[in-house]
Amino acid sequence: MEKEIFDKSRFISFSDAVFSIAMTLLVLEVVIPSYSELQTGNTLLILQNRIPSFIGLIVSFLVTAIYWIGHMRIMKYASTIDTKILWYNIFLLFFIVLLPFSTAFYVKGFSYKGPFAFYCFNLAAIGFFNFLLNIYIPKKEKGLTGITPILATYFKYRALNAFLIWLIAGFLAFYIPTIARILFILLFFFEFLLTRHFKKKQLKETIIE
Repeated sequence: MEKEIFDKSRFISFSDAVFSIAMTLLVLEVVIPSYSELQTGNTLLILQNRIPSFIGLIVSFLVTAIYWIGHMRIMKYASTIDTKILWYNIFLLFFIVLLPFSTAFYVKGFSYKGPFAFYCFNLAAIGFFNFLLNIYIPKKEKGLTGITPILATYFKYRALNAFLIWLIAGFLAFYIPTIARILFILLFFFEFLLTRHFKKKQLKETIIE
């Protein structure tokens, strides 16, 4: 039976739409002040009461943006969209769609362990399917679309970084919640280190050639 291939432009357009809608819906979890609240004239207090909502919005928006950028990077090297890529992507998008709910759940239960753990596992699930895409596409293309071994390794470790940090944060939420809540900072730190390391490695390879 011939391998089934799907339209890449429709695939990308649909994925981008899901990412953009999910990122937009995040702001709806920041509750608009009621008229009675506004009448108090205490703007600072109104904003302070929404600090957990703003934290959820900022973290979820930035992390989703990182996943979207990673999605664009790896898909650039996919010459065709086969069934495996399609289903990895569908599961990734499912957990992207779930993110506004898990963000709201986390924000409303800000002082509880369970909602934060659920939020972390949601992000870890996105990371897992993103990791599978970053493993499968370089293997499928075998360098034919310009993805070098260095780039393939960079994409793999970049995806693994996000998956592991959120997975660890989810488990730590039950035992050391204070550490778990700030662990996401490592995501951006390791992202910086990985990018710097592989840029140097790529530069060295270019000089040798």
